[in-house]
Amino acid sequence: MEIPKFVLASASPARRRLLQTVGIEPKVVPSDFDESQIKLKDPSELVQNLALSKAKTVSHQFPSALVMGCDSVLLINGHIHGKPRDEAEACDRWQEMQGNVGDLFTGHALIDNLQNRSLVKCQVTKVYFAPMSNDVIKAYVATGEPLKCAGSFALEGKGGLFVEKIEGCHSNVIGLSLPLLRQMILELGYQVNDFW
Repeated sequence: MEIPKFVLASASPARRRLLQTVGIEPKVVPSDFDESQIKLKDPSELVQNLALSKAKTVSHQFPSALVMGCDSVLLINGHIHGKPRDEAEACDRWQEMQGNVGDLFTGHALIDNLQNRSLVKCQVTKVYFAPMSNDVIKAYVATGEPLKCAGSFALEGKGGLFVEKIEGCHSNVIGLSLPLLRQMILELGYQVNDFW
């Protein structure tokens, strides 16, 4: 079977680094998909729809590629949070998150243009946040890191200091579940080492 090129339809440096860590060097093509087009109240449906939309936006450019789209949101106290709009919103989020537990949902979509197939799945990881003072919240938000991430934190950055523990897939919290990716690649009939 011909092995397609691996394309990542995401501007996320964290997702790219995760793939590179496991030997996959993706061609990165940000989708620039307007996420406000999709309004769903169920976080699992929302991230899967967004992930597929991002992959579809890019896939037509690559007739013989495996195109991956991803999207993450944090569900806390029944509220769905993507990237914060500004520092004030990030501070408000952290007031809600600190000392609390949230569910990080990441949608994963793979479009295999060689086989004309697509798979869409969701992974959920429980995240326990440390209690934080207002001063520490302001200082963390001032670094700019929370403004680039769903849920207003980067586990692989300074935000890792404020996560007490996680239950479930670690890489999912960074933006892409490596175990789920392996399963999806197998389901499409490839091996992960095909992309090394």
